[in-house]
Amino acid sequence: MSIEIKVPPVGESITEVVLSRWVKNDGEAVEMDEVIAELESDKATFELTAEQAGTLRTVAAEGDTLAIGAVVCKIENGGAAEAPKSKEAVAPEAEKAAVAADKTAVPVAEKSGETYATGTPSPSAGKILAEKGIDAGAVKGTGVDGRITKEDAVNAEKSQPKAAAVPAAKAAPAVEAVAGSRNERREKMSPLRKTVAKRLVAVRNETAMLTTFNEVNMKPIMDLRGKYKDQFKEKYGVGLGFMSFFTKAVCEALKDFPAVNARIDGESVIFNDFADISIAVSAPKGLVVPIIRNAESMSLAQIEKTVIELATKARDSKLTIEEMTGGTFTITNGGVFGSMMSTPIINAPQSAILGMHNIIERPVAEKGEVVIRPMMYLALSYDHRIIDGRESVGFLVRVKQLLEDPARLLLGV
Repeated sequence: MSIEIKVPPVGESITEVVLSRWVKNDGEAVEMDEVIAELESDKATFELTAEQAGTLRTVAAEGDTLAIGAVVCKIENGGAAEAPKSKEAVAPEAEKAAVAADKTAVPVAEKSGETYATGTPSPSAGKILAEKGIDAGAVKGTGVDGRITKEDAVNAEKSQPKAAAVPAAKAAPAVEAVAGSRNERREKMSPLRKTVAKRLVAVRNETAMLTTFNEVNMKPIMDLRGKYKDQFKEKYGVGLGFMSFFTKAVCEALKDFPAVNARIDGESVIFNDFADISIAVSAPKGLVVPIIRNAESMSLAQIEKTVIELATKARDSKLTIEEMTGGTFTITNGGVFGSMMSTPIINAPQSAILGMHNIIERPVAEKGEVVIRPMMYLALSYDHRIIDGRESVGFLVRVKQLLEDPARLLLGV
């Protein structure tokens, strides 16, 4: 008896997912609750587990888009089915002897024990090969029974120029003179990337977005970190980074300018008396924004621990929908990639986002003298429909004051 494993409901607004990877292969034995595949939605990656022990029989292929409730695979009772035997294994003893006697006449492919699956591409692999004009017969499959997987197709595409190269002795002089390659590569957009694209375009079209700038002298915070970073790490087990200072400064400034922490809902404005701070994180599959809940009530150490936990989950594609749903204000740090200045786009339905940038030593005037200070540009993008210029500028100035005098963060003044 076998059971069907279907795509489970993974969120109220999610109607389809992509089968991104098979963890177990067709014909393998699986245990109860063992992870057999990974599903990717436009918000997160999910693990599909076996609902009983038995033998896995795949139905969908990697790269397939599946609706909620669609059959992904089947699990048959009993252990793993035996792998298809080669022609030598199933032949009678007499036939074996005849084959052995005529080994020199047997093609290499037959000696390897091919089956009907050998050299056959999966649907996703076949699509890639067709788009690139690569013959499946020229690709060696590494899947079950020699089946060509999606990875095989991608790798074959990369190595194709070498395989098609003309021997130096026969190449025309004009070909030899060409430097580099002119290959094109087409990849299907992931659900996450498609959703990000739609939301960013919608924000530009549906909000009155403006950006205001300021700069902050990072020397006070850098001096404070240099003085206490060892004690902080020893006591709390985490490093003292810049993100905790910025998060605390933002939470304090939101108390003074509540409109920056609000959002528009129809013809109403919803104000929040809490600060759920979204942190933009660059993950392998795209930009994600996990949330620090009730950041206004957290200490610097608690914020640092939460940031590390969320960033690790993002890099491992382990974030849940709940950890990315909501948020009242977003902080993004383009400075880690070397950005000097940018205009971040609002994370709808929020009304504002703070952009951090690279720290550069620059000459500035202090008390009538020119001195060198580590300076950072700050950018606040906001929805002018709900936030006026006075509030946006005042909010950014308040953040600047708190960062340039970190004692205010501890005293709340």
